[in-house]
Order: sequence, then C-alpha cells, then structure tokens
Amino acid sequence: MNPLDGTASTHLIRLVRDAALRAGVRPEQIAAVHGVDEAALTGELNRIPLDSLVRLWELIAHTRTTPGAGVAVVRDAPLGSLNTWDYLVTTGATLTDSLHAAQPYHRLVTAAAEGFDLDGDGDLTIGYRTTAGDPAVVAVVNEYVLAYYLRRAREATGRPIRPSRVTFGHAAPADHSELAAAFGTENIEFDAPADSMTFTAADATAPLLRPDPTLNQLLRSHADLVLASARPIADPLDAFRAALAETLDRGEVSLDTVARRLLLSRRTLQRQLAEHGTTWRQEVDLARYEQAKSLLAEGKLTTAAIANKLGFADDRALRKAFHRWTGVSPTALAR
Repeated sequence: MNPLDGTASTHLIRLVRDAALRAGVRPEQIAAVHGVDEAALTGELNRIPLDSLVRLWELIAHTRTTPGAGVAVVRDAPLGSLNTWDYLVTTGATLTDSLHAAQPYHRLVTAAAEGFDLDGDGDLTIGYRTTAGDPAVVAVVNEYVLAYYLRRAREATGRPIRPSRVTFGHAAPADHSELAAAFGTENIEFDAPADSMTFTAADATAPLLRPDPTLNQLLRSHADLVLASARPIADPLDAFRAALAETLDRGEVSLDTVARRLLLSRRTLQRQLAEHGTTWRQEVDLARYEQAKSLLAEGKLTTAAIANKLGFADDRALRKAFHRWTGVSPTALAR
C-alpha cells in the first residue's frame, strides 16, 4: 500500500478547518484534531491522515445540521484554494478534457479510496464516493464535492452553468431550497444510488476561457513530483509510540513526560489513546517488550541491565514480564 493512500493534502485540510471555524465549531475542538495546526499545514509536501479530514467534516456536520453545510465550504474556496488541483481541472481545452486529464492525479487532493468518477461521451457526469461512515458526514462531504466542481466549471467556462441533474444518496431533507439555489436547479434527486452531478454536452464540451496545454502539462509534471516527494504526517498513535520509545530508551518514561513531548495535556493524551482502543499501561507494556527483544538480540547487556534500562524493579520482574509476553525466559530467547 502506498503510504499516501490514506492521506489528504494540506490545502484541503486548511480549507475544511477554516470552514469548520466559520460554521461555529469551537477552536478547542479543532485544536484536538491531529495535523491541522499551522506547522503541519506549511507546504504542500506534508500529507495529513484522512482520519483528521473526516474528523473535521464530522465537526461541521454535527454543528450545522441543515442542508447547505457543504455548499458553504465552497463559497469560501476561490480558484487556487486547492493549489495545483484547481488549475489542473480548469486549464484544458474543455471541462471534459480537463477533468479526464486531472483524474489520475486525484490523490494530489485526497486519499486514493475516495472515489472520483467521470462518465459520459457527450453529457458529463461527475460522481463521488467518500469512505466516511457517518451518513450525516457523507451528506456534507458529497454536497461539498459536487458544489466544488460546479464552481470550478463556472469559473473555467465563464458560463452560468446549471447541471441537468443532481443526485444525492442521502434522504431528502425537509427543505432543500438552499441546495436548489446553489446548484441552480430543482432537479435534485435524493435517496439515489450514487452522489453525482451531470453537465450537458454543451457545457461539458464548451471551450474554456484560459486553455493552456503547456501549463496543463507542467502542472501534471509538478503533481508527479509532489506525489513522489510527499511525506505523511504520522497519526497520533504513531507519534505517541515514537515519543514513548524515545523516552523509554532514555530511562525517563512517564505519562507526563510523553505528553509534554507531544505538546498535549495528560488528559488529552489519555483520551487520544482511548479513541485508538488502547491505554497508557498497554502501550508501555508493548514498548518494553519491543525494546527488551531488541536489547536481548544485541546481546550486549545483562538481563539486570536491561531490566534497569526499561524501568523494571529488578531482573526478576523482567523475567516475569517476559514469560507473560512470550511464554519463555529472556535467556531462552537470547540463545
């Protein structure tokens, strides 16, 4: 599996994070989401875990519960908000040409499993399939995606494009007038098999205002470089385990020490561990086991020295723990 497959771009994270604040999500709720601070969002080579993006969408969906939450994100997303991707989808000869050429680079914006579909020879249908599980979140994400492509289509063509059809997989809300106004059509179907939007052939094949084949090729080359050089930001559990291993190696392991290294409060760290289905005690036990195995394999330290390094009372306590971990004694493994 490609390490980028479960990640999203810093540009998309920033867009949704700022939209969450405008929607009324409390700043402390956003601060608790991994990888949405300014340090992590600096530069397009950083990649943020998809879980963080989904969490931001969850906060929006459960703060603004009426239709239009996804559309509101797009209102504050002018051309350039998603950096290279925005220009990839707007510099071809036509909408159809631009979107088909950009499609292989969809990972530039979001995770590979997030489905971006194109269909049609004349009319062009855009479909989207998010991996979010919460139906309320799915509704907001797909609303945003379709509204995003409609805005880019209007910007690229200079035409007041109105989709011939819009479909949503979620149930019809009591009032969808805001969606009808945003998409420019009452032809919106709910409880549909897919979330999609269809442009007429006249709109899909209309020449764009600024077609630039050379620029489009340069953008694809740049996208290749970004994808080849991008670096995932570790998820909270990975970051915690790295900090724990380092403090354990230095002989200064404690919950407060690790929390300080991660710039978290003791309570926040404990909550994050619980969200990942684990505890401080379990993680320390696992870290000790992994380091004990490595140190025994090196054969440079006695069991007493290893016990002291890993914070055991004595080598007897280490032997007892090792038997619990493996069913054999440390010396048996070292042989």
